Amino acid sequence: MLSMLALPLWYKVDGLTHQELTLTAFGFSAANMAKPASAGAVWVIAVLAVASAALAAYEIFQFTNRFKQLKLGAANILLIIATFGAAFYFSNQGETFLNPKLEGKFEPAFYLPTLALLLNLLATRFIRRDEQFVRRNYDRLR
Repeated sequence: MLSMLALPLWYKVDGLTHQELTLTAFGFSAANMAKPASAGAVWVIAVLAVASAALAAYEIFQFTNRFKQLKLGAANILLIIATFGAAFYFSNQGETFLNPKLEGKFEPAFYLPTLALLLNLLATRFIRRDEQFVRRNYDRLR
């Protein structure tokens, strides 16, 4: 999720006027445009990405309490989905700044929340499996 901060999320170029518009986690950057684009609080993407990364780091160190890890994982899923939704929303806002007939391209950073979501779901699955393993062995020893 932190790599979203350094990579572009969305890119659009107008071939006739050579205007370029790039969406990053902190805002729009325009090249060869008379008026810079302003779509509101684009920095929300960066805040959500940092919050998700911080929650994931905190979740890792809660290994002594697996139930708490599962709850933190569920909260992180919501943060990741919110990050993806915010990136999609602002990329749609960017479509209106240049020629609406042309389509923008999603850059690799746009898909990183999907990877983070997949890895978070796998972590949750293995935490749950570990909890079941510990319970079975505890019951067997009893």
